[in-house]
Amino acid sequence: MAAVPEPTLARAAELRATLHHHAHRYYVLDDPGIPDAEYDRLFQELQALENEHPELRTPDSPTQRVGGAPLPQFTPVRHAVPMLSIRTETDTEASGALNFDARIRRELGLSDADAPVQYVAEPKFDGLALSLRYAHGVLVQAATRGDGEVGEDVTQNIRTVPQVPLKLQGVDFAVLEVRGEVYMRRDAFDKLNASQRARGDKVFINPRNAAAGAVRQLDPAIAAQRPLSFFAYGLGEVTPASEGGPAFPTHLAMLHTLKTWGFPVSALVQACDGATDLVAYHAHIGQLRDSLPFDIDGVVYKVNRVALQRQLGFVSREPRWAVAHKYPAQEQLTTVLAIEVQVGRTGKLTPVAKLAPVFVGGVTVTNATLHNEDEARRKDVRVGDTVIVRRAGDVIPEVVAVLPEKRLQDAQLFTMPRQCPVCGSDAVREDLNGESSADYRCTGGLFCSAQRKEAILHFAQRRAVEIEGLGDKLVEQLVDANTVRTLPDLYRLGLTALASLDRMADKSAQNLLAALEKSKQTTLPRFLFGLGIRHVGEATAKALARHFGTLDAVMGATLDQLLEVNDVGPVVAQSLRTFFDQPHNREVVEQLRDCGVHWPEQPPDDSTPKPLAGLTFVITGTLPTLGRDDAKARIEAAGGKVSGAVSKKTSYLLAGEAAGSKLDKARELGVAVIDEDTLKGLLA
Repeated sequence: MAAVPEPTLARAAELRATLHHHAHRYYVLDDPGIPDAEYDRLFQELQALENEHPELRTPDSPTQRVGGAPLPQFTPVRHAVPMLSIRTETDTEASGALNFDARIRRELGLSDADAPVQYVAEPKFDGLALSLRYAHGVLVQAATRGDGEVGEDVTQNIRTVPQVPLKLQGVDFAVLEVRGEVYMRRDAFDKLNASQRARGDKVFINPRNAAAGAVRQLDPAIAAQRPLSFFAYGLGEVTPASEGGPAFPTHLAMLHTLKTWGFPVSALVQACDGATDLVAYHAHIGQLRDSLPFDIDGVVYKVNRVALQRQLGFVSREPRWAVAHKYPAQEQLTTVLAIEVQVGRTGKLTPVAKLAPVFVGGVTVTNATLHNEDEARRKDVRVGDTVIVRRAGDVIPEVVAVLPEKRLQDAQLFTMPRQCPVCGSDAVREDLNGESSADYRCTGGLFCSAQRKEAILHFAQRRAVEIEGLGDKLVEQLVDANTVRTLPDLYRLGLTALASLDRMADKSAQNLLAALEKSKQTTLPRFLFGLGIRHVGEATAKALARHFGTLDAVMGATLDQLLEVNDVGPVVAQSLRTFFDQPHNREVVEQLRDCGVHWPEQPPDDSTPKPLAGLTFVITGTLPTLGRDDAKARIEAAGGKVSGAVSKKTSYLLAGEAAGSKLDKARELGVAVIDEDTLKGLLA
């Protein structure tokens, strides 16, 4: 046998040391230093080296272990049935499911003509593996996985988890060990971190980290304050059937029985016949992933029939009859190349980390928001840092944490510039209700080209004055060429100037001019909303128009008069006064009117009773005769307010056919549910 090359020996030793270090941080200290995907990559590299050179496989190699060592503060628990991990299929595409099914069929000796193998598919929860031991139906011990052979006794902490039954009904055999995952819901995690941040305590990186910290909390009273949940998915030691214990022909039958005994089992568990069903399940759960109330990082496939599981058996540390099929990692490591400041439509300055490109959450990420100066300081992100970046679904990528041990010695703290990086105007920290906010804003207004572009796009959008065909690239050309400096310049554009722009032929230019002409006839609420006044959304613009009737009345209203408007509070009132007190803003409004932008004037709101005044509605489903916009308009005309989400403040849920989750939420909160006919009765 050829000697192992020296570089390979050194790399294997380096990988073992690195994996041991990070496993200790992850499993023992509950302080992960790298994302799961990076740990998996290093683990698989070591596995590959050991497979190529078996002599590298030492007894203490991480590949020969399942997890981390138990904490010395907890009593060790030796598992009667080892808590093994399962093989990970890192191919995140459909072929991952196809590969598993092909391997199972091959090991069972099945041909293409034989019937499909039935599997059970379930989400792969991102929590902490747990074993619950019951004696004659009474919970006597809860233990973590630990290293798979020996875990930690965390019984007192787990007793605080409401989803873990303390006593089972109809179960009287001597031993029952239920295996599952303890986890923290996303809403509970956000609430916990908000509380930690308010107290100045360390925030948790992710829900898994928070759940592990709660389970290993030495004080059960503190553990009880950190809301945990539990899903059951398997069994450990069980009284044999010959001695009165349960016997299950399939994994699915076992899960159904666990549910009848009072254990929570995921509603997403599904029987799958063959590879086609596995592929469909993986795709379906992947689509649901970001909307689930808990984190998952993949799905798990298990051969359903217990007899086939026994036939397939185990290899090394893993059962042959199960696999975890991952999704693209939502966290990855990368490097901060620079920290730049972006200026938004309202002048808000946002620090953005420019990153070495990294594939995370299914896309290549090069930017991650740092939100504001306070957040950048709290996370202590510096140029050159190695950071953990997270992206889930359509959520903007963000820096989760920094690896300080990899920091360069000359790395500088980030400081928000005191001048706008686009126009050079002063950047000031705004006040809200007398308190300093975390946000800095440029004072350049319409003089700042960054705000100018966004202000034009906001003004031209469908919900404002609606200038069809005026998109991002065209606005960028018009502003960069200094052709459009303020909103009225849009209405001074000519055919020649437009046709000279890139990819703008005569026909396109004529279409845009027609759209500009059409947009001159609008409504007062759309115009007010289109001005982009801070804190003034569509609903507030409508309320202002109903109350004052004319633009001049809105522009001239005092703070006290503005506060009389429904939906206008001190912050909105001050924002309106600040906007209209700026001479250049009033000049823009007058120039727009001079350019022909107009709307039907309406008398101000009088004392005529409004039947729906003070009531808040939410609309869901398809109504028999009214479209949603029509129903919304009728409610608002009658003094009511239409919201997009159900809450305790909702007066009525207007429900039509195929009403969804909003109907469930309304029933849960006790909100009155009405139909179209009832609404018409309220309007009468």
